[in-house]
Amino acid sequence: MSALISGVANTVGFTSSVNSMFDRAAAALDFPPGLIHKIRVCNSTYTVRFGVRLRGEIHTFVGYRAVHSEHMEPVKGGIRFSEFVNQDEVEALAALMTYKCALVETPFGGSKGGLCVNPNDWEEHELERITRRFAYELAKRDLISPSQNVPAPDMGTGEREMAWIADEYRRLNPTDIDSYACVTGKPVGKGGIAGRVEATGRGVQYALRSMFRFPEDVARANLEGTLEGKRIVVQGLGNVGFHAAKCLSEEDGALIVGVIEHDGAIVDDRGIDCVALREHITERGGLSGYPEGRYVKDGMQVLLKDCDILIPAAIEGAIDTHNAGQISARVIIEAANGPVTAAADEILRDKGVLIIPDMYANAGGVTVSYFEWVRNLSHIRFGRMQRRQEEYKANLLLGELQRQGFKFPEAFEDQFTTGSDELALVRSGLDDTMRNAYDRMRRVWWEDDNVDDLRMAAYTVAITDIANSYSALGL
Repeated sequence: MSALISGVANTVGFTSSVNSMFDRAAAALDFPPGLIHKIRVCNSTYTVRFGVRLRGEIHTFVGYRAVHSEHMEPVKGGIRFSEFVNQDEVEALAALMTYKCALVETPFGGSKGGLCVNPNDWEEHELERITRRFAYELAKRDLISPSQNVPAPDMGTGEREMAWIADEYRRLNPTDIDSYACVTGKPVGKGGIAGRVEATGRGVQYALRSMFRFPEDVARANLEGTLEGKRIVVQGLGNVGFHAAKCLSEEDGALIVGVIEHDGAIVDDRGIDCVALREHITERGGLSGYPEGRYVKDGMQVLLKDCDILIPAAIEGAIDTHNAGQISARVIIEAANGPVTAAADEILRDKGVLIIPDMYANAGGVTVSYFEWVRNLSHIRFGRMQRRQEEYKANLLLGELQRQGFKFPEAFEDQFTTGSDELALVRSGLDDTMRNAYDRMRRVWWEDDNVDDLRMAAYTVAITDIANSYSALGL
């Protein structure tokens, strides 16, 4: 995710915003108030303060790990590095993780972590020392563990940081055969899984595909047809926004007509080459000087651009009461966590904007993290046992058809006779997860008269599953 928008991230009252959305759904459910309150509150938040000697002096860092719900264990949730990390933000994100995992049926409770640090302020070897010390502080409190608490990447972190954390945990637990399952989002060579880097962005693509399977849902957004040709504005061309834009444009024929970053925006109604733009941002540090399209200095104004689909993929609170009334998009799909405040959500619903909520839309990351965790515990890559058997059977069938006189294009034969590797299986599992979760939301959305929109439907499904889980435990 890109750390967008100059100034402090809009995190004030983030927990209140999440709780407001929770309360709206809970009010329509027939569960005891005590049980609803148990689901709603954050179980615990740990604050750690530690010193690291860097550049000749001791620097003290503050980190958090919130555990929202332990109705299932381990608990799951990313670790973000940002100078704006605070307790309210971490607790709100942990709550969203609880509901997200329940919605997409991954067997985790919700957690989240953060370290108050700007990664750009430190050299790589310095950041490694900081990360390893943070991992040590969490691990000795059982806040990193394959069976209790499994972090993942988030804003400001990635494969590199997860590899450092996994290695630090392994050093502390040298006899734990499952130690690499202590975090997900690792490099493939260090116990990671193919398809994890793209997972959240590709999950956004699969979420939109799931909605576009139903013409009546598309009609509710005052749209028609397929994703092909749909005009999309993306806020944040970080990992999530980039892969969502790339998959939607290259595989579904959508047009990326606007990209918003920290230093402005690029607008081009003919369509933006996101790969070229990402390369430019990496080389130049921003959008300035990009030769294609039109540069807009006040990038936030492009959030209001007339388009079919808006993908906020940056930080929470980007759409609030100040700009919600001017949003022109027909569909908002929340690739970021909490990009629409509770008050803005009400304004947008009154306008007839269809919102695909964050707890569903960006669940691709935790879904593929689940696959990675299972892979680490099973100690075998997906596809190893069945791929060649699949190829053998396909060649057997194709050979018999050819003997009967059937002929097929060479490209078809190659595709038909190639067995599923790990990446194909991961994408298949992610697609299946996103479809099933959408169907669960949609059923409630269309059949429950008390449910007005997809966000309320998502919370309804999640709360019901968590309540049933707690009830099974005797609460």
